[in-house]
Amino acid sequence: MRPTIFIHTNPRQMMGALVSKYSMQRNSPNADKFDVKLLHTDDHPFMAAHEGQEFLRDGEHRKWRMDDLQSFTPLRFGPPTAMNYEGKAIVVDPDVFAVGDIYELLSRDMQGKAIMCRPRSGSKGMQGALATSVMLLDCAKLTHWQIERDFNEMFEDKRDYAEWITLNLEDRKTIGLFENEWNDFDNLTPRTKLLHNTKRQTQPWKTGLPVDFTAASKKFKPLKPATWLKPLQRLVQGQASETYLAHPDSKQEQYFFGLLRECLEKGVITEEQVREEMRQNHVRHDALEVAQRTPPLAA
Repeated sequence: MRPTIFIHTNPRQMMGALVSKYSMQRNSPNADKFDVKLLHTDDHPFMAAHEGQEFLRDGEHRKWRMDDLQSFTPLRFGPPTAMNYEGKAIVVDPDVFAVGDIYELLSRDMQGKAIMCRPRSGSKGMQGALATSVMLLDCAKLTHWQIERDFNEMFEDKRDYAEWITLNLEDRKTIGLFENEWNDFDNLTPRTKLLHNTKRQTQPWKTGLPVDFTAASKKFKPLKPATWLKPLQRLVQGQASETYLAHPDSKQEQYFFGLLRECLEKGVITEEQVREEMRQNHVRHDALEVAQRTPPLAA
């Protein structure tokens, strides 16, 4: 199978996914050596079949909502099936944008590992949780990943989403780590390879829109001290806001809209597509104006 970059998405993050796809090809001199494909929730009807049903997440039951901003996340485990369990793939969230050459990661020697990724940040990272928002995969070694079966198991109390999404269900010996620059969390420096606008509240293309995601559980857990200050942290960080906030780093906003400007100029994305996303409140309503006034990106 030809090496492939998979960007998983849903309707609410389609604009991010299209810009992400463009960035992968734009910034690689080796773009002819790999494919870039979208994994869309609409193409996986088994997900919609569970609308409104309860699933297991972090030991609690939550209701599955297809219109949640991040309903695409189970599709992080879809590439091996899509690749017929052959070859190498990279899977990224739709809010991940290439700054460097993605082929450098895709062609890396995995030294026998099935998965490569980076640790999560904060307390979850300290507890050993891994970030699945960008993964390099050897699909032949992941035949136990069966996306429809595994997704359904969450609704049968056989699989906890939190354990699944952080790779705690995998044999750690099969997982290698790559540099954080390949999944740089809201951090754009000369070392950044893949920029991840991971803080949902400040995604640059959402500023000013009503929040459309479900926050992690706010339940007080006396045996987990890390949860004690969560309500205060949300308040201090602005996460109690009912609207998306401006990204604190103007360079990251400029990078996204610089990419969007190029997409519009080259016809990769049409103005009508952007206006339709605005009508659905998936993209901020001044997106075209922001793109127009954003300075062109360096070649």
